[in-house]
Amino acid sequence: MRTLLRLLGVLILLGIVATAALAWWGHRWLQTPIATLTEPTIIEIRKGASLRTVASSLNDQNLLDQPQIWTAWARITKRAHSLKAGEYQLSPGLTPSGLLDLLNSGEVLLHSITFIEGSTFNDMRKALAQSPTIVSEYGERSAQDVMRALGQPDVHPEGQFFPDTYRYPRNTTDIELLGMAFRRMQQELKSAWESRAKDLPLATPYEALILASIVEKETALDSERPQIAGVFVERLRRGMRLQTDPTVIYGMMASYDGNIRRTDLLRDTPYNTYTRAGLPPTPIALPGLDSLRAAVQPEITGALFFVATGDGDGSHYFSRTLAEHNAAVKRYLKKLRSSSSPVQSK
Repeated sequence: MRTLLRLLGVLILLGIVATAALAWWGHRWLQTPIATLTEPTIIEIRKGASLRTVASSLNDQNLLDQPQIWTAWARITKRAHSLKAGEYQLSPGLTPSGLLDLLNSGEVLLHSITFIEGSTFNDMRKALAQSPTIVSEYGERSAQDVMRALGQPDVHPEGQFFPDTYRYPRNTTDIELLGMAFRRMQQELKSAWESRAKDLPLATPYEALILASIVEKETALDSERPQIAGVFVERLRRGMRLQTDPTVIYGMMASYDGNIRRTDLLRDTPYNTYTRAGLPPTPIALPGLDSLRAAVQPEITGALFFVATGDGDGSHYFSRTLAEHNAAVKRYLKKLRSSSSPVQSK
């Protein structure tokens, strides 16, 4: 009997030693950098995937050579059911334990898309449709359907989305990104309108948005935007037509071929500010923050006209009188007499 008890004790001791050795080895494995991870690697955890499925997939990709230990550790630490779906970037030096931490953190890889200042709603939709990381839910739907989905069924979509770079995880939908840009524009427009100058000839934030879109298209220089806005505000105050080419071009839609002709300036459309007084019915592009601020805080100098200087820096010469403006146009034409570039003047 003593021999049997002694043998049993030895077996128990061996079991304890083996368990301890296995635990030590497992812990060491969990803390050892993944040998096959020699360069940044992107993996994707599918929505609803189980711990076992994830471990098997990682093993298939040669990123986890002991999936059983990894899953056991996840269960012991009560993280077996808290893996977050999405894309993750694994960097060299990552350990199996760190990998579990990462997949529980939800720190998924983010992609980005940029909506450019001065671009249009249609440009935005094209950019969304061309992105392989965005799910197109509304790519084939009408603009009205898009605005209805955003809770704005009676709002024209042009100018309603803030141009910026937006970051998002893979499989974000187009309508989710449009919603982000829409809400951002509402915030920026509200803030700009609340800081507006007194006695502006603008009755609503929407009119400020329209003016901002025109300012956006008229100059690429942020420093000029308040002056450009000031010219249009002075014209509105005096009942003068805005006579701005970008609105005419917007009204031409698909017929615009890159050139604007005298016949185009004479052809009446709701957006032709040569034939119609006041602001056009809707914005004509996505205005950036500088244009929004310029529209509500214009620099009033008494200037009623502006024309490109021709200096190659995108700058304009501002004039108070038609005679002064005509002289500026002549100077511009003299600089460009050997060029076919169209005159940009108001």
